[in-house]
Amino acid sequence: MGEQKLGQAKDSLDALPIGFLNDFPEYRYWWYDWRFSRSQFDDARRQVGQLEAKVFQERNAQAALFDAEQALNAAKQQYQQATTQVDKDLAIAAWQSALDQLVEIPSQTLAGATAQQKLVAYERDFQALVGLLAGNEQVNRMIQGARHFAGRASQAGQNPPHTVDEWQQVANLWQEAIDRLETIREDDSGYAVVQPILAEYKQNLGIIQLRQRAEYDSVQAFQEAQNQVVRLQSTAGSDDISYEVSQLQGVVYTLERVQNGTTVYLESQSLLLFAQNKLSQMQPQ
Repeated sequence: MGEQKLGQAKDSLDALPIGFLNDFPEYRYWWYDWRFSRSQFDDARRQVGQLEAKVFQERNAQAALFDAEQALNAAKQQYQQATTQVDKDLAIAAWQSALDQLVEIPSQTLAGATAQQKLVAYERDFQALVGLLAGNEQVNRMIQGARHFAGRASQAGQNPPHTVDEWQQVANLWQEAIDRLETIREDDSGYAVVQPILAEYKQNLGIIQLRQRAEYDSVQAFQEAQNQVVRLQSTAGSDDISYEVSQLQGVVYTLERVQNGTTVYLESQSLLLFAQNKLSQMQPQ
């Protein structure tokens, strides 16, 4: 229902006659500017975007919960029907992977809250049925410790955007989980169980490192654009219109390097809209 209402609000927002403020700039000094404020319109668009992201996250979380529970039940059945140790190891790996998927569901969503409630019972069932891996208590402790750090990493990575330093903290937690699993030697019992989990954790670490790099690059681009605007303001009012146009185009190109999902994205979009509108006014029609 919330998604439907949001769609109606977006349609109404798109239907507002805001375009004439760009076509007829002189209206901004009349009554119309009070009734049709460009900044208020842009703020409303940003709010719609944030709500759409929330709906999208909730849908993804529900799908992730369904997939994790399906995988968990399949792994449990596979373990119960396994007749060889190899089959049991594969089932255990799939079972632990499903438990990790439940941990990674964003806790601020309804699906995430449901997953956290069910996770206690699921882990209890896992320990009761599987027990210690082949009797190796040390290996089991290392796996449980790695899962603890993986859970902390998943929680810390939720609700982006995050700063570069915050992404580094998430990366450190994933690396700690990886380091613990890599201490398990090839001749240890449970080694085969660990490998799929280790591959998943390394993939997650790679994703975090990419997001950290995107954050760093976007912040650098936004700061560069701000400096360009300051230099442009110092030459405002000059007779060299072509120079100002080229400088504005440079600001636009720089701001377009700011990536969505970073801490400076929304602010950069406001500056980008201002630069594009100013550029449109300066260029001949």
